[in-house]
Amino acid sequence: MLAPVTEADFGEDELLRLNLESAALWPGFAAELEERTGMPTGYARSGALFVAVDRDDAAELRRLHDLQRSLGLDADWLVPSAARRLEPGLAPRIAGAIDARGEAHADPVALVAALTRAIDDEGGEIRSGVEVAIRVEGERVAGVEADADFTAAGAVVLAAGCWSGRVAGLPAEVAPAIHPVRGQLLHLRTRPGAAPLAERIVRTPRCYVVPRPDGRVVVGATSDERGFDTTVDAGGVHRLIEAAWEVLPDVWELEFAGALAGLRPATPDNRPLIGPAPLDGLVYATGHYRNGILLAPLTAARVAAAVAGERVAA
Repeated sequence: MLAPVTEADFGEDELLRLNLESAALWPGFAAELEERTGMPTGYARSGALFVAVDRDDAAELRRLHDLQRSLGLDADWLVPSAARRLEPGLAPRIAGAIDARGEAHADPVALVAALTRAIDDEGGEIRSGVEVAIRVEGERVAGVEADADFTAAGAVVLAAGCWSGRVAGLPAEVAPAIHPVRGQLLHLRTRPGAAPLAERIVRTPRCYVVPRPDGRVVVGATSDERGFDTTVDAGGVHRLIEAAWEVLPDVWELEFAGALAGLRPATPDNRPLIGPAPLDGLVYATGHYRNGILLAPLTAARVAAAVAGERVAA
């Protein structure tokens, strides 16, 4: 999801500012990447409905909507009948919804494939399955060792996700405080010839549902403090199916296509680390937690500026 409005939360004004800035970059970012590579990114500005399934949800979402309006965000409160007119598949007993028309989504798998092609076309090299260590000489980063093969570099970007604080050779005083938060999600699929489950992103306080144009449906995501465990458990699958069913009952009829778990890189205050580190030659691009895809264009611009020695906005 590229959803800065429905992801807004109390006390996270700075993160919201970053998310909104990056969301505004996404249309140009996707268009340029697709033009250069001839490959899709799955970017679509579909809008989102944040749905209250019951009265308790409605009270919670009313408070969130008050926050959104106080911040000048594009969000409207809808009564149940108005929400169902937009998305007829919503459960009949919903208690209202927030309509965030500007929200969008992208396909991470397609996006990574396009970025990989773009890197290759520009003469870059991606190596996987190697043991990496940062080499520090004196008071600055000298380069990177990959399977003992040293590459000197004027700048090194630390973008190792939830492992960013554990990269070998990284001095303890600059190792970022990053911890993993497991997120489990489901892949479902509509039956051939069936109507789409929904046109928009549909979310509740317990799940989100993202329909894809090709009939795939993504349901996510749990948030579990389980260290570096990437297994999928039956409880997570059950909770997600139940949460999706209570807002979109036709989920019950979809084909179950699989489940997976990933690790979000979280910082203690949920703020990402983007830009120069307190070690000459080291640049942070980590700690994005739930907003890694959303923040991709902004992160890319700031990291490129830092590597080029330009001033990076705070």
